[in-house]
Amino acid sequence: MQIIIFSVALISIIALIIGIFLGVSSEIFKVKVDEKVAKVRECLPGNNCGGCGYAGCDALAEAIAKGEAAVNQCPVGGANVAAKISEIMGVVADESVKMVAFVHCDGTCVNANKVYEYNGTKDCRLAASLPNAGEKKCSYACLGYGTCVEACKFDAIHIIDGVAKVDEEKCVACKACIKACPMKVIGLVLYKKEHKVVCSNRDKGKMAMDACKVSCIACGMCEKTCKKDAINVVGNLAIMNFDKCDDCGDCATKCPRKCIS
Repeated sequence: MQIIIFSVALISIIALIIGIFLGVSSEIFKVKVDEKVAKVRECLPGNNCGGCGYAGCDALAEAIAKGEAAVNQCPVGGANVAAKISEIMGVVADESVKMVAFVHCDGTCVNANKVYEYNGTKDCRLAASLPNAGEKKCSYACLGYGTCVEACKFDAIHIIDGVAKVDEEKCVACKACIKACPMKVIGLVLYKKEHKVVCSNRDKGKMAMDACKVSCIACGMCEKTCKKDAINVVGNLAIMNFDKCDDCGDCATKCPRKCIS
């Protein structure tokens, strides 16, 4: 009986000593966390998409708390999250312009000509390494194998008739699809902007015409028509300046190739 009592007492004493040691150690080695970081992190959605330019929501929260990132830098949270964070930081959130991803290609199964049939793994990165950068005759075209779809965490992009299409209502401009696309045919445009160039082909006229039914041939009609100087032909491709464009639609009407949506 004495042995049992002694053992229990010894274990209790050891447990008490360890408890005291852990308690003291936790205070000595405790990493102090900025309260603002914790509060900002609570406001962020937690998608960790990287669209803000940081490794994840934790990294963004720290950057905002330090004043290194804007309070409205989270593309997923939008205005509501920005308002909450601005209150925590004691600043006024600048009004942000909503951007969405857009695929500058309309090389559908009907429009795009092919140089061969590809029956390999449905992966754009793999297909892009093949001759002509894929089976489509246009070496600038969307390959349509869905690498961007896999990259999107918001179900905002899908392959329709051989080309990726973005759902503007779901897109949060996280840029995941842009980074995933090996052909670089996806870019950011203003939300609900009606007129956009739906082509990325930079070949000269005849080559562009042979590749796709709706390719830009750099004829310059859009540039000559626009009264706002909002569209210019650069490197055999019409490029639109959204800051100047007022969506009048004159360029789309005059385009002989119908490559302006």
